[in-house]
Amino acid sequence: MPALTTVGAVVLSMGDRPTELAKALETLLAQEGVELDVVLVGNGWEPTGLPEGVRTVHLPENVGIPEGRNVGAREVRGDVLFFYDDDAFLPSTDVLARLASEYARDDRVAVVQPRGCDPDGRPTPRRWVPRLRADDGGTGGEVVVFWEGVCTIRRAAFEAVGGWPGHFWYGHEGIDLAFRLVDAGWRLLYRPDVVVNHPATQPTRHAVYYRMNARNRVWVAKRNLPHPVAELYVGVWSAITVARVRDREKLGVWFRGLREGVRTDAGDRRPMSWRTAWRLTRAGRPPVV
Repeated sequence: MPALTTVGAVVLSMGDRPTELAKALETLLAQEGVELDVVLVGNGWEPTGLPEGVRTVHLPENVGIPEGRNVGAREVRGDVLFFYDDDAFLPSTDVLARLASEYARDDRVAVVQPRGCDPDGRPTPRRWVPRLRADDGGTGGEVVVFWEGVCTIRRAAFEAVGGWPGHFWYGHEGIDLAFRLVDAGWRLLYRPDVVVNHPATQPTRHAVYYRMNARNRVWVAKRNLPHPVAELYVGVWSAITVARVRDREKLGVWFRGLREGVRTDAGDRRPMSWRTAWRLTRAGRPPVV
């Protein structure tokens, strides 16, 4: 695959996980079969003490996850972008080569996601598996959503749809990007036979989760869904949240985030076609849940 041998790896870090970051970079730099360019974005942190072969970008203030990744994508070289959490690691030296091989087979492929596995054997979070049936990691093949924690994306596709929604800060940037890629006619693939390791943590451990979860769901709808699907999407997720979250204080934060999403500017609105909505539905992911 001579045209796609260069992989640009973007690692975003706040510098608060030095042990994990060291292992992430060690296993990344050990990758074989690709020409690798690595950029570490210090998100509110000035990176120091990094191994040779890692270039750095210092952001004086934390700009959030999606915008930090956008910064890295602009700085790194590569036809295929590899977005890589700083607490993940690659258990074999051929992870990137196996993922990158998919892009040479079909020039319509925009995303190839590996399977995420907790290194200590904890259950895989449901949100990591882009399938309705998540047993044993789910089946491989074409999907319409993907896990943004560790993934590869064709640069041409990424740039064509505008990259990550930088103003989201945290939460649902993956579904926003997936909607735009699918609507533009790109294909998303899942390779559960290619494993990466990542701690199976829950997003609810963060206090900011409930606000961002609600606000960004509204923004996803306002940016990507036609009427009245957008309103139905927000309504369905509101009902699901009320049913799931029993803590009144957390629900209060969630509904304040919902109001914030309704009242604020979500950014560029490009409602998907009804053909795309049907494609999502046929894949078991109707754009109302």
